[in-house]
Amino acid sequence: MPRYFTEEHEWIDVEGETATIGITDYAQEQLGDIVFVEVPQEGTELAKGAEAAVVESVKAASDVYAPISGTVTEGNSALEDEPELVNSSPEEEGWFFRITVSDKGQLDALMDEGAYKTFCEGLD
Repeated sequence: MPRYFTEEHEWIDVEGETATIGITDYAQEQLGDIVFVEVPQEGTELAKGAEAAVVESVKAASDVYAPISGTVTEGNSALEDEPELVNSSPEEEGWFFRITVSDKGQLDALMDEGAYKTFCEGLD
């Protein structure tokens, strides 16, 4: 399954018509200890670049944006009780939400893993 990345440090896995979205390991390191996560409700229509979720840490609160347009099919309810999953497993168990992909062409504007790694190296 291909994985894509955004300049806002979201990752997106696409399998068929479904995309799973979360924040990258780099993002969770920058935020520090995560204390609260709010995920979007099922059925929410998200436009590419729209605010989709909120993550709060001991350092700051940040928005998580939709990397592509789609309809939310599921929010990760485990994060309500265990927001620290974003720290311990940001790119696996700590995913934020799943959407039905409405325009696969939007994936073309995202980075692959190599490009994202280079992008992050330029930030330090």
